[in-house]
Amino acid sequence: MSILRNWLKSSGFWLILVALICLTLLPFINSSRFILNMVSSIAIAAVFAVSYNLLAGFTGVFSLGHAVFFGSSAYILGIIMYRLGTSIWLFLLAILLSMIVAILLGLFVGYLALRLKEIYYAMITFAVAELFVITADKWREITGGQDGLCFQVPPFMADKLVTYYTIILLFVATVFFMYRFLDSPTGKVLVAIRENETRASALGFNVFRYKLLSNVVAGVLAAFAGIAYALLNQFVMPNILGVDQTIGVLLMTIVGGMGTLAGPIIGAVVVTLSGDWLASLAKIHPLFERWPIIFGLLYIVIILTMPGGIMSGYYKIKFWWRARSKTKKLNKPAREAIK
Repeated sequence: MSILRNWLKSSGFWLILVALICLTLLPFINSSRFILNMVSSIAIAAVFAVSYNLLAGFTGVFSLGHAVFFGSSAYILGIIMYRLGTSIWLFLLAILLSMIVAILLGLFVGYLALRLKEIYYAMITFAVAELFVITADKWREITGGQDGLCFQVPPFMADKLVTYYTIILLFVATVFFMYRFLDSPTGKVLVAIRENETRASALGFNVFRYKLLSNVVAGVLAAFAGIAYALLNQFVMPNILGVDQTIGVLLMTIVGGMGTLAGPIIGAVVVTLSGDWLASLAKIHPLFERWPIIFGLLYIVIILTMPGGIMSGYYKIKFWWRARSKTKKLNKPAREAIK
């Protein structure tokens, strides 16, 4: 009961509740495919960013190959749907295989590189990502190469409302899982490892195993995001496996606020919407055809003004407001005494 009372008093709880109601009612307010696809894309990006934040923001392990989990699951779904058929059982088989591959890949890369220093881990994950991109590019008979692979999904899943609600459900489930996971003893150990790996090891925690667990869990979440991406777009190509894709999700995490649960979600919203907005301005002026450069400048401004991301700015304002309110309360008796 005390936990429920604390939730009801929390402004964050009501904000989340309002957001969920809005997401649920959106198709009844505006059912255009463009709007539903935009919101779905943001939700997918948020799940992907949350998965990367678990690894980099809460464990302190920076990967340049996180998109491999995302892209490989999308390719598994696409290849099975294209080569074998679009039955619901094959769809479920593709999801199962994606999870198995994500777990095995997380274990393999983790055992290979997590015992090394962070820079070497980043280099190895970079190499793994490039290997997957080259494989997807050259293995044209299976993947379609640079032309990509266009496929269909089960008719039931092809409905825009079913796709939308499936992706929103995945997003909500991911956020709830991450909240519970980070609040668990395991999540607190991961934060301790991020803050001081030597001290965590001295306290008796097996740092390598916890890092490996974080790598696998983050990989599985990224794989779910990849499946959702394939379900929404019904098209995959090699660039979704590459380092550029990982850099994109890293920037979402940094812009929103690394090491916070809400940060990657906010970053996904800001980056996705601002990217589409800047791209649309290319119709107005040729300058905006170079919108990635403008995008990069905006990133630099945000990082310089708010090194901890948007969430750090929010916490600073919140702290300032509380301190100001307390000061007013303390000064009120003094003012009344003077009167």
